[in-house]
Amino acid sequence: GPGPGAAAASWGGPGWRLPGRVLELVFSYLELRELRSCALVCKLWHRVLHGDENSEVWRSLAARCLAEEALRTDILCNVPTYKGKVRAFHHAFSTNDCSRNVYIKKNGFTLHRNPIAQSTDGARTKIGFSEGRHAWEVWWEGPLGTVAVIGIATKRAAMQCQGYVALLGSDDQSWGWNLVDNNLLHNGEVNGSFPQCNNAPKYQIGERIRVILDMEDKTLAFERGYEFLGVAFRGLPKVCLYPAVSAVYGNTEVTLVYLGKPLDG
Repeated sequence: GPGPGAAAASWGGPGWRLPGRVLELVFSYLELRELRSCALVCKLWHRVLHGDENSEVWRSLAARCLAEEALRTDILCNVPTYKGKVRAFHHAFSTNDCSRNVYIKKNGFTLHRNPIAQSTDGARTKIGFSEGRHAWEVWWEGPLGTVAVIGIATKRAAMQCQGYVALLGSDDQSWGWNLVDNNLLHNGEVNGSFPQCNNAPKYQIGERIRVILDMEDKTLAFERGYEFLGVAFRGLPKVCLYPAVSAVYGNTEVTLVYLGKPLDG
């Protein structure tokens, strides 16, 4: 049937001029898809929805779609607004697009790899990118094992295979950075070490790595802490690319949080 926008249009005059506070209350009962339609109705509605990223609308939507644990712990500590938290959830790991040997925990952001012998297991996010600039954080909360890869993959890249291998970067459908030996991987080959400096420090469990995908420049870059480590891959194809990881260690856990547009600095 017609969405809330169509209903509003049929009211004629008064519906448009409801005070912002009343509109906010009405909007706070709607789901994200409906809110997207409402934002297109008129400038006022758009302003009410997007003017304040911590408004009642985004607060109540966050309370409905995010696990309490995600809001209570520091998983989303680098996502300051409620609108940003809702967006991060919609960009989190997909429960349907991952190896059968992993599951996404109740918090909605953390992958748990079951202890399966001789298997490498990966996961992609629900949403991929074919344009724009995007940043997300990844961190390992358990042992890395022999191979722990973060990066990007197309929809065609495999998310499970035999043995303990660098699954991400094993073909021309994915690009990865192996945190264990600091190698860059694509098309089954090592594309040099990263970051490109002598005695680059090894990844420490719990460190948040920031991944920056620029579909305009077709580059993938990484930051550790707030230090820019440089561009890892150039010349990415103009296809839809998904944040992804692959892991081999039993019971290891990896968390991924989408941050939105990267902050330049």
